[in-house]
Amino acid sequence: MGRSRRTIPEELLLLALDPATGTTAQPQSLDLGLAGAQLVELALAGRIAPDGDRIAVVMPRPTGDPTLDSALELLRRRGSPVRAVHWIGGPRLGLRQIYLAHLERCGMVHAVAGQMCGVLPTTRYQATDTEISREIRARLDSAIRTGVPPDPRTAALAALAHAVGLGKHLYPGNEGRSSRSRLRDLIRHDPMGGLVAHAVMDVQNGVAAQPRRDRPPAPQARPAASGVPLQPRRTGAMARAAAH
Repeated sequence: MGRSRRTIPEELLLLALDPATGTTAQPQSLDLGLAGAQLVELALAGRIAPDGDRIAVVMPRPTGDPTLDSALELLRRRGSPVRAVHWIGGPRLGLRQIYLAHLERCGMVHAVAGQMCGVLPTTRYQATDTEISREIRARLDSAIRTGVPPDPRTAALAALAHAVGLGKHLYPGNEGRSSRSRLRDLIRHDPMGGLVAHAVMDVQNGVAAQPRRDRPPAPQARPAASGVPLQPRRTGAMARAAAH
């Protein structure tokens, strides 16, 4: 694959990196997003392909990127297509630290040692070239502002940024509400990005146990004893839509 192009996991992490504090936004969900971003990058490289809501290896040849090839090998060892939601929610957390170390080796960030409360050791990460982060952000801003369908990489990056909750980090406050909504809408421009983004959100919402196509419909409102209809509880996609 070479180093001529930044990968989607790298770009997602750089988007999440706060230049002022050297910390990452949404650290709990970012591991899930990075796992999903690996799937998108492998799909763009022709190594895997979606099979319904599952992921199948179609070419096991290494890409040359150690972090991606590790994921590709794990998928290959499964032997059969795996549901995206199970892969993303599997016990492979720690990708954020793996990718931070990866970006440091590539010279894209540098680690700054420090202390919390004067006692606990901490490590912050500063981008070595802020122009890279600005260029990534500008691609998202352009897609949001112009409404022109973005390229698959940008569409997938936008879908994953929305899925892990970076919208409020990138476009904060009431003034960013419309931008967050348009960021969410970009999910429809890349099928693979949409698949993994929905899988990331499903894992966070705890609805990974049942395939999306087989889930029962939302419960209908039924009369209460008082005669006032009870409203169905918001879950899954309904909750996501209401939150944005």
